[in-house]
Amino acid sequence: MSVYISGSLAFDRIMTFPGHFHDHILAENLRTINVSFMVDAMEVRRGGCAGNIAYSLALLGEKAVIISSAGKDFDNYAKHLQEYGIPIEGITQHKDIYTAQGFITTDLNNNQITGFYPGAMGREATYSFPNLDPEHDVAIVSPGNVADMKRLSAMYRDKGVRYIYDPGQQIPILDKKDLLEAIEGSFALISNDYEINMICNTTGLSINELVGRTLWVVTTQGSKGACIHGADGTEDVIDPVQIDTVVDPTGAGDAHRGGILFGLANGLDLPTAARIGSVSASFCVEKLGTQEHYFTKAMVATRYQDTFGTLPEAVAKLLS
Repeated sequence: MSVYISGSLAFDRIMTFPGHFHDHILAENLRTINVSFMVDAMEVRRGGCAGNIAYSLALLGEKAVIISSAGKDFDNYAKHLQEYGIPIEGITQHKDIYTAQGFITTDLNNNQITGFYPGAMGREATYSFPNLDPEHDVAIVSPGNVADMKRLSAMYRDKGVRYIYDPGQQIPILDKKDLLEAIEGSFALISNDYEINMICNTTGLSINELVGRTLWVVTTQGSKGACIHGADGTEDVIDPVQIDTVVDPTGAGDAHRGGILFGLANGLDLPTAARIGSVSASFCVEKLGTQEHYFTKAMVATRYQDTFGTLPEAVAKLLS
């Protein structure tokens, strides 16, 4: 059994603005906006959706194959992944271009403004999937090279591989045809509430109509938890995980995906796997950066039980 994660690899420059964006953006002048924010801190961190998901998944003991492209500055990142046992044979490294770079500014309300330089992400991955096992493998198509997102979702569907479609930040450049083709036949569609609304607006379909094209729609809602709609009629609400301090929401969605993949790869149903995802995400928001958090299976089990009241036998066995 293998887990495949396609998506971006990037270096994130994470900045904090000690104010509120809305105090500096004049609604009546949005057509001629010219705003500069003085930030009081900056950290350079390893990131990208594929790297972030693989990192949280590795903390749970599953080592996924990352399908992505990176640049000439990727060597130390590659060593970091290998230290956690994450294989890098699915990563195409180009020596004539830089790895993608994200510039993320967060205000006191945890609102974010992000600029992104795609770099090597503009080039398709070349991994050939020599050991693909459709019966047992699970995959996720997360935001990254758009051609990869289209090609891999079609390949997984055609070969009968369970895959999660998570278009995220790439939704604005995907049209109705792109989205529907990738959603059709997927195991699950996962996005936050804002992104789900964008998908619904672009496709002209409601969440219930999207469920007819995929088995599950998972809508994450930040501090409000998540909602799940299943093709079998399941409607489930996942309570938010309570933590003492939210430091940085960046990467929480990717940590959430890592938890879900762990559950699915180990035979859990999606609603239960999504609860592990929520717990995984809660550890991420307690740290600055997307791969700076740490947890053990025992820590996940404790927080799962504290949040949801009971620890199912199957989950307890996996997290023991």
